[in-house]
Amino acid sequence: MTADPLFFRHNRERLAAALPDRTAALFFSGEEKHMSLDSDYRFFVDRNFFYLTGLECSGFVLVIEKEDGRVKTGIYAPARDSMKERWHGKRMDLSDIAAIAGLSAEEVFDLEKYEEKEFELKRDTDITVFLDSSSVMTRPAELKAQIEKDGRKVKDVSEITTSLRLIKEPLEYESIREAARITEEAIEEMKTLIRPGVSEYELYLKLEYEMAKRSSMAFAFETIVSCGKNAFYLHHSEPEKDGDGIAKEGSIIQIDCGARINGYCADISRVFFVGEPEDESDKRMKLLGLIQDLRKAAFGFIAPGKTFASLNSQMYDIAGKWLAGQGLIPDNFTEEDVRRYYWHNTSHFIGLDVHDVGPRDKEFEAGNCLAVEPGVYIPEWDIGFRIEDDCLVTEDGCLLLSSGKDSPEGIIVG
Repeated sequence: MTADPLFFRHNRERLAAALPDRTAALFFSGEEKHMSLDSDYRFFVDRNFFYLTGLECSGFVLVIEKEDGRVKTGIYAPARDSMKERWHGKRMDLSDIAAIAGLSAEEVFDLEKYEEKEFELKRDTDITVFLDSSSVMTRPAELKAQIEKDGRKVKDVSEITTSLRLIKEPLEYESIREAARITEEAIEEMKTLIRPGVSEYELYLKLEYEMAKRSSMAFAFETIVSCGKNAFYLHHSEPEKDGDGIAKEGSIIQIDCGARINGYCADISRVFFVGEPEDESDKRMKLLGLIQDLRKAAFGFIAPGKTFASLNSQMYDIAGKWLAGQGLIPDNFTEEDVRRYYWHNTSHFIGLDVHDVGPRDKEFEAGNCLAVEPGVYIPEWDIGFRIEDDCLVTEDGCLLLSSGKDSPEGIIVG
């Protein structure tokens, strides 16, 4: 599966349709960040810039102008330079940039011409400039300050891009589906290593290798592999080679990872039991039964018109009754009682970011993509875990984009 240039053109057209007349919206791909004196961190492009262009290079600028109903688009990019490329890597031809973004050759310019365009927009006070306040890049904030120093106001374009990104097109949710497939294949390969004595570090390396081998070099987030008590650290992203990082008979292994395909993220959590449970009295099996019930209820509940808050409320009610039945909280429990064991929200938007843009109080709509991760953590039992899958909200419910497998599969030792 590859991204379609028409998809990015369509995104720009929808954004332009939402802009008022006599406006200019500017998007910056971002700059590389120094890690030390002579090296940079790996570059990740601004997500709204990618959504509108499909390009993942640093130093680019997208300008969309609208005047008298006519829309003019331009991308400004560094031209080929053999000496700079010798030291810093290959640059794209302007024609290749146009092809990826769905532009004509006449709409792609040498970056050297951008300064003139920016000066023109600063000078023309009849034009309202829109910048992206949600960007983590530095240039939008710098430009905003420059324009507003004389009392002129800059508008925020992120409300428009967020609204567009919330409703996923088929290419988007199929990319999430593909990312989920790769993630689950990697987990299947990794689980063959699970045994008493295996380290988090070994499993972590296997997961990331298997995702990379399947064409996902940039992962959705930092891979999490947690053995035993380390599962109580929800974002345990530094795998250990010894101590608590070593799997033992009777412990659990929490996996939380995601591939990224066409820029879109998967978010999958699985749990594995080390050693075959003896019977249903095994506390791991008891908790698994609750998590399975929560998952079934969550996927049956999600539909247009529902909210994250109402979904959480459903989960708290089910989990609360179970926790009370185990003697962990009182029968007349409160939400606060439940949250002592139900530590995180049940769901979040997913897309170009693993925790994708969108207000948490907004009602679900067909086209939303969600990661759903009920999890319960019981320190008194020295056990806690979550199982997570990704879904698409449909007209009358939701559709799984990942397999929805209820791990664990008890690992037989010996």
